[in-house]
Amino acid sequence: MDSTSAAHSHLSEFEIWWRDHYNFLKDKGYKLRSRYSPDWVPSWTNTNKVDINCEDGIMPRHYSLLDARRTQDDARVSLKRIDVSRHPYEIEIGRYFCSSPLSEDPANHCVPIYDVLEVPGGNHLAIIVMPLLRDATDPYFDTVGEVVDCIHQLFEGLRFMHRHHVAHRDCMQLNILMDGSMFIDAWHPSDEYMSEDFKRVARHRTRTQSPPRYYYIDFGISRKYDVSNANPLEIPIYGGDKGVPEFAEAYTKPWNPFPTDVWYLGHAIQETFLDVKCSSASHFSYSDLDTIALLSGLAMDMMHSDPAQRPNMDDVFSRFQVLRQDLSKWKLRSRVAHDDERSLFNLIVHWARRIQYLVRRIPSTHTSLS
Repeated sequence: MDSTSAAHSHLSEFEIWWRDHYNFLKDKGYKLRSRYSPDWVPSWTNTNKVDINCEDGIMPRHYSLLDARRTQDDARVSLKRIDVSRHPYEIEIGRYFCSSPLSEDPANHCVPIYDVLEVPGGNHLAIIVMPLLRDATDPYFDTVGEVVDCIHQLFEGLRFMHRHHVAHRDCMQLNILMDGSMFIDAWHPSDEYMSEDFKRVARHRTRTQSPPRYYYIDFGISRKYDVSNANPLEIPIYGGDKGVPEFAEAYTKPWNPFPTDVWYLGHAIQETFLDVKCSSASHFSYSDLDTIALLSGLAMDMMHSDPAQRPNMDDVFSRFQVLRQDLSKWKLRSRVAHDDERSLFNLIVHWARRIQYLVRRIPSTHTSLS
């Protein structure tokens, strides 16, 4: 077996699809990593290195997503392969939020779409080009102010969508990402903990020092409704979060998707910051945040079992603005320790940062009351 054949045997089936479209994407101005080049020879060939310790040895996290470099400016982008016949509205809704004047509105937290590529002979396949984003919860949040900034942006973003008559219908935790503002090093797309060249841990600042922008992604099952339709009803399409109370009833019963969006976001906040008992929350749970009424009380109201009793996003955002006024600047700078970080050393490091922020007049939050 020659080196090229050996390299291709290392690729998974879905990666081979990307390899086969390497030259197509290159002609369109997007260059994939060396792993997906038709001429790829693994960097560990004829060495003592192990594949998983090499930059080109790590598989991507999802079959339909891959990173690339935009050749005109070397910007890192994310490529998403979609079946337009299965998700006919994803491109339309994405482009809608990227159109002027919506794209200039700071309340718009929908992931930008840079380009849409029709796959030749792809049988309804298209590739959406977006910025390369990362997990919104990693690294850990450091202060209450950072949490407030995050929640402000998420409430603002979902309110923006709803005000423009779009229901996301899957705004769960995994569909909330952030940009790389706080990162000193570019991270590896398949292992966000490591630098892009896989030679060290990706260095970063805190969210207070370099505040990120948070985005909603994945409009595959989203819908846009007519302004006159005050109570749209849809047969449920199950998203990633299966716990929606109204979906426990008959599958054929239609529901208004806007209160369901509110439940999704309330549950995402609970999972991320509050509920240690959630199946996926133990990885993200923070100590002492459940004492902050603006999180615990509001999240519970958003998750009311009766959709009619949930606040709409205008109410959610307004209540949040009122409640956050009760947090002093001192409280906003206070530490929210992750369960894995409760140590004297980390406390001292936090206080050193806190003093530095005060001396340099770095604000405790970067989102204003509105």
